[in-house]
Amino acid sequence: MSLYLRLNIQQTMLYQNIQDALGYIRKHTDFQPGTGIILGTGLGRLADEIESACTIDYKDIPHFPVSTVESHAGQLIFGHLSGVPVVAMAGRFHYYEGYSMQQVTFPVRVMRALGVERLVISNAAGSTNAAIEAGDLVFIKDHINLQPDNPLRGPNDERLGVRFPDMLHTYDRALMEKALEIARQHGICAHTGVYVGLPGPNLETPAEYHFLNKIGGDVVGMSTVPEVLVAKHAGMKIFVVSVVSNKCFPLHEIRKTTVADVIAVVAAVEPKVALLVKLLVQAK
Repeated sequence: MSLYLRLNIQQTMLYQNIQDALGYIRKHTDFQPGTGIILGTGLGRLADEIESACTIDYKDIPHFPVSTVESHAGQLIFGHLSGVPVVAMAGRFHYYEGYSMQQVTFPVRVMRALGVERLVISNAAGSTNAAIEAGDLVFIKDHINLQPDNPLRGPNDERLGVRFPDMLHTYDRALMEKALEIARQHGICAHTGVYVGLPGPNLETPAEYHFLNKIGGDVVGMSTVPEVLVAKHAGMKIFVVSVVSNKCFPLHEIRKTTVADVIAVVAAVEPKVALLVKLLVQAK
């Protein structure tokens, strides 16, 4: 069998796998969400704010990966947030866990199949901008992809999106302006910035932080970009908020950081993120 034929079979399987997952979910709920939410490291408690109509464990959904990261619950939650029908991922997947990029982004494909048109993504990230402090929020206006693979690589299935998605207006300007307005009204320290995606799982070296600052990165993390690429491919409106968990620039301010440190900083900021998302999902 030729390589091209094998790749086309894989792409056809992706579409069928999405349908399998959708079919399983629809056996458990007919809930119709218009907004999807991805809850990153340390931000899972926002799920408690959702008036749940149905909760499904990832492990039960056909073809879904299972999150292996501390603080990621591993559930798909359907319900209302501020009266708005949403589906939330309590925990995400990362390339460093050993999954392929197609597996990492599979839930975004399923969200789109469920009818989601708007995706709100959160993450914890390090700051490579001297003006951005730990505990600040950064609304992502653009990204630099330094991850070693792309979830859109391979034959394209036109049922899922166009072959060459244009990335000019990837991050929804109206949602960002609304988020900035909410932050101002509630005294939340927020910036706009560029997210740099790296594979992880190690944190970066001082030389790498210096490099990321020089190329225009404001925050750095190990997720988000693959999800954004697939959401853009699928024609979704996208908003991303990074919670700065540690300061990585200037170099003399770098301190040794553990996962526990990251979770602690993000947990302290989580009420602000919850307020922001609850108000943002109401935006028309």
